[in-house]
Amino acid sequence: MRQLPEADRDAIRLAQDPQFARWLEQITSTGGCAHPVHLTGSTSTLDAETGEILHHYDTRNEPGERLLIRCRNRRATVCPACSRLHAGDTFHLVRAGLLGGKNVPATVRNRPRLFVTLTAPSFGPVHRTGERCRPRRDASTCEHGRALGCATIHASDASVIGQPLCLDCYDHTGHVLWHAHASKLWDRFVIDVRRRLASSAGIVQSRFAAHARLSFARVAEYQKRAAVHIHAVVRLDGPNGPHDEPPAWGTAEHLTNAVRASAGRVLVHTPYSPALGELALRWGTQTDIRPLRSHGDGPDDDAVAAYVAKYVTKGANETGAGTDHKVTAWADIDAAPVSQHVRTLMRACWRLGGLPEYAPLHLRAWTHTLGYRGHILTKSRAYSTTYAALRAERAQHVGHVDTPDSITDANWRFAGSGHTPGAALIAAGIAEDLAESRWLDAEARQEEGCGR
Repeated sequence: MRQLPEADRDAIRLAQDPQFARWLEQITSTGGCAHPVHLTGSTSTLDAETGEILHHYDTRNEPGERLLIRCRNRRATVCPACSRLHAGDTFHLVRAGLLGGKNVPATVRNRPRLFVTLTAPSFGPVHRTGERCRPRRDASTCEHGRALGCATIHASDASVIGQPLCLDCYDHTGHVLWHAHASKLWDRFVIDVRRRLASSAGIVQSRFAAHARLSFARVAEYQKRAAVHIHAVVRLDGPNGPHDEPPAWGTAEHLTNAVRASAGRVLVHTPYSPALGELALRWGTQTDIRPLRSHGDGPDDDAVAAYVAKYVTKGANETGAGTDHKVTAWADIDAAPVSQHVRTLMRACWRLGGLPEYAPLHLRAWTHTLGYRGHILTKSRAYSTTYAALRAERAQHVGHVDTPDSITDANWRFAGSGHTPGAALIAAGIAEDLAESRWLDAEARQEEGCGR
C-alpha cells in the first residue's frame, strides 16, 4: 500500500468505507463535479395548515455528515462536468430565442434576427495567420529598432500569433481601458440601435418601446491578441416581446442598417486623467452582421447557439488571455503562466488601478481578466428563458418538486469544497463515463433520425 500513489491509497480507503455506495451516489448526482461544495444541515417540509412534518432530511446520516452539490463553475479548465452542463443550458437559452421553446413562441424564427460580431479596435500591429503576416516593401523599423513588417507565413497554432510586432509600441493602456469600458460601450450601442430604428421609422425616440422591442443575447470572446470581441444574437419583436409581432417597418434590412450605423458611431469617454487625458473608445472597424433566416441562406440557428455555448465555457487560462484566478499582488503577475504581451497588459491594469481617477473601474480586482469586467454571457430580459428556469426544470425532471401548501424550514452551513486525491480520481472517472454516455446517446439518436 505504501508504494502506491497517494490518490490510489485514498481511493482504496474510500472504497472500503461502509457508506461508500451512498458517497458514490452523491458524486454521481453532481455529475462528477471536480470541486463540489460541502454543506451540513437539515431541511424539513411541513404542512402549512397542520404543521405535520411531510419530509425531513439531515446530513447526519450522510458520509462525513456532508451533502455534496455542484460548484456550477462555467470554465472547462476548472470543472469539466459543470462546464458541460453550463454549455448545454446556454445552448438551450440561445436556441429558444432563435427557434422558440421554453415558453418562447415558435413564431420568433420569422422575426428580424441578426448574428452580429463587434470587435475591439487596433492597439498596434500583431502577428497574424493566413498569408504572409504583415508584408512591407521596405525594411523600416519603429523607434525601438524593431521591424514594422513580417513576411512569415505563420501556422494557425504558432505561439507568435496575436503577439505585438513591437511590445513597446503597443498601446497596452488603451487596451486595458477599452476592456474596462466594453460593457458600457455595448449598453450605448443597444441604446443607439433603438434610437436609430425609431428615427428611421419616423417615431419619437422616447416612444420606441410602445412600437417595438429589441432583444439580444451576447457572449464575450478573447481573441488571439487578448482583446475581447462580442458575438450577439439580436432580434426585433413587438412591444410585448417574443409574443408580439414587430411593426411593418421592422424588417431585417432596417435592423441591419441600424446596427451597422450604431457600431460605427457610438463611443465612450474614459474619466479624465492628468497622466493620460480623456480617451474616446469605440468599436473596431471589423463588424460582421449576418441575417438569420428561417428558410434560405445564412447561418444555421442551431450552429449559432452551439457557437455561443462553446465560448461561454472558455476561461482566461484556456484562451491565454489572463488567468482564471484573481491577482492579489504585483508578484502574482510575474508568476502568472502567460505570454509577455499578456503580462504587460496585466501590469498596465495593475498600475492604472492605482490611479485615483480610475478607482471606480476596480482595475486591480480585474487584472486577471485584463480589465474586462462584464459577464461572459448577458441577455435582455425578453430574449428567452433564464438559467434559473432551466435549472428548475432540470430539478423537476429528476423528481425534485415543491409540495403545494407546505412550508420549508432549512438550516444549511458551508463546510468546505473540493475532493481528497482519491475522491478526485473517482469523480473524474464518473464525469468521463457520463460524458461518454451522453455522446453515445446523441450518436444513437442521430443514426435513428438518419434511418427514418
